[in-house]
Amino acid sequence: MGFAAAAGRVRRIGAAAVDARTLRAQTLTEIGRVVPFDAYVWALTDPETSVGTDPLAAVPPALMPVLPRLIRLKYLTATNRWTSLTAAARLTEPGASLMWRELLGAHGVTDIASAVFRDRFGCWGFLDLWRAGGVFTGPELAFLDDVTEPLTADLRRCQAGTFTAAGGPSAPGPVVLLLSPDMEVIEQTPQTREHLMRQLPPGAGAEPVPASVYNVAAQLIAAESGVDPQPPSARVHLAAGRWLTLRAARLGAAGRTDAQIAVTIEEASPAARTAVFARAFGLSPRETELLTHLTSGADTRAVATDMFLSPNTVQDHLKSMFAKTGTRNRRTLLSRALGTA
Repeated sequence: MGFAAAAGRVRRIGAAAVDARTLRAQTLTEIGRVVPFDAYVWALTDPETSVGTDPLAAVPPALMPVLPRLIRLKYLTATNRWTSLTAAARLTEPGASLMWRELLGAHGVTDIASAVFRDRFGCWGFLDLWRAGGVFTGPELAFLDDVTEPLTADLRRCQAGTFTAAGGPSAPGPVVLLLSPDMEVIEQTPQTREHLMRQLPPGAGAEPVPASVYNVAAQLIAAESGVDPQPPSARVHLAAGRWLTLRAARLGAAGRTDAQIAVTIEEASPAARTAVFARAFGLSPRETELLTHLTSGADTRAVATDMFLSPNTVQDHLKSMFAKTGTRNRRTLLSRALGTA
């Protein structure tokens, strides 16, 4: 089976997908036909902070009990970190990878191929393919590069699609999880389990894995260690048009890296939600600024004055925004951006 034919099938899968989870699952099947792998992690990310939110993963069962450690090491590993990748890359020097040196090498992983899904509107996900025995070849990496750009556009489109439904009722909150310094769950509020079940439904009879929680906590540790300066926060789609914001912070005195970590989960604020909306639909900086003014309730004349534009130019921007978001009027545009009925 040739790489070119497989790339064509991947593009067709992406173009037809209506949600990011189906897109990833079907794409991984096609990738595996030409780039064999033994395990994988494909996470969506907050487009601004690049923090993982919704992982689709299949890792060796022996690693599940140490999942918090695995994620922490992923965020602390600078080698081929998704936040700096510009092309698909492999684990060229195992000794340089903290994740491989301290964990994956002992579990038979011999190579990792990594790809990032990033465009001018943000980072939409990253993919790690693990191989147990042998290494990934140049042609295999070239194939991953070939499909990365169209998949990035399709992932962004799928995220935009989550805004077509009005947000459901807000839950009382915030929801809080308390983690140990090693990211083990110590305690959580009663509503936490329900939120986690909806974010990442587990198999029958299994408890939800707080993967998004681990990711923001790991980003906190990475920021403290000087690996990556982005804030430990991420916005994640829950269901039915609802978006949540996750944040991690240490308890106690500032600078205590041995203190417990609190992760909060709450409804995304209008500003946080609108920012993701603008990126997902590919709004220009000027259109994003206009959307921000509109969410405050300003009319066309007031917006034009604030933005130093003519009312006609504002209307031209609105027409472009309607076309990009699939809306026909200002009311529908704001309803989807803000998650109101």
